[in-house]
Amino acid sequence: MTHPPPMRSLLDANGHARLGVFETTPEQVSWRRAAFRSPLGRRHGPLRRRLAYKQFEYFGIVAPDLFAGCALANIGWVGAAFMYVFVPSTGKMDAISVRRPFGMGLTLTDRPVDGHSHLATRPARVHLRYSRAGRSLQVETRSGIDIDATFSEGPEHCQPMSLCTQTARNGWVYARKIAGTRVFGHVKGAGVSLDLGEIGAFAHHDYSAGFMRRETFWNWACFTAQVGAQRVGLNVSCGVNETGFSENCLWIDGERLSVGPTHFDYSRHDLTAAWTVRSACGALDLRFTPCGRHTERLNAGLIASDFRQDFGYFSGVIQPAGRAAMTVRDIPGFCEDQFARW
Repeated sequence: MTHPPPMRSLLDANGHARLGVFETTPEQVSWRRAAFRSPLGRRHGPLRRRLAYKQFEYFGIVAPDLFAGCALANIGWVGAAFMYVFVPSTGKMDAISVRRPFGMGLTLTDRPVDGHSHLATRPARVHLRYSRAGRSLQVETRSGIDIDATFSEGPEHCQPMSLCTQTARNGWVYARKIAGTRVFGHVKGAGVSLDLGEIGAFAHHDYSAGFMRRETFWNWACFTAQVGAQRVGLNVSCGVNETGFSENCLWIDGERLSVGPTHFDYSRHDLTAAWTVRSACGALDLRFTPCGRHTERLNAGLIASDFRQDFGYFSGVIQPAGRAAMTVRDIPGFCEDQFARW
């Protein structure tokens, strides 16, 4: 199901989310007018809706010898952020994690087209700015992590993935993702100061929000690189955004191509073990070898999180429907294992 532009809001006049895969991005994604009810039909008030609504935004940067990223999240009871720079050749990593009750100091935009999300705390200041031309990230920290990165969007650059799926009986999740696009600017941290244009870096971005399951789990994989003469990006997941529609896709020179259901095989006990990522449609047969990771763990009874994002390299075969097979070797990307109770 596709929806032609323009789409002013994800919600219709009755507060119900539009479901489907969209060719454009909704100008507003918000909990405020949502007709969110309990599974048995009781309408929730503003406070209950606000606490049930989860939102997170992630900006990732990769190059052959660099992994950098920044995430901002509001899960109702807690606002959280993390940012890191990792250099595989040296094994050095700088990272900061921030948590604030009820999201104090954190503002996440409900406008994924032209909004501005920001974090203002003593350890770190972050700005994620959105425009129709692209996305930009600025990070300044007391520990020395410094990121100023921008990538472009539009028909000549990359076609975003934008969709909304039903969650359980009474919820919905909106996601907008992009990969396989060049990024420019600089990154400082982990003992290096790098010009992203000079090292040929790529970016990916994730804007996700909605009324998720009380207990949520997912796996996710993403890479973005130059493969021969083509720019290639990948975004696949298992556990979320699969009710009737799927976020799984490849980008080749900015064109978005659908990928079928995807299975992740990995070990939670041996963190050095390789992952396999395979799609049922035959488009993906990949091996992911981790070289580092960022982890977050919280167990506060009412809320809990066990998050692992591995950095590493993908090798294998990509064969989108109707296209020739493409062999990839040691291209940088991420795999995630996430559990949340929120």
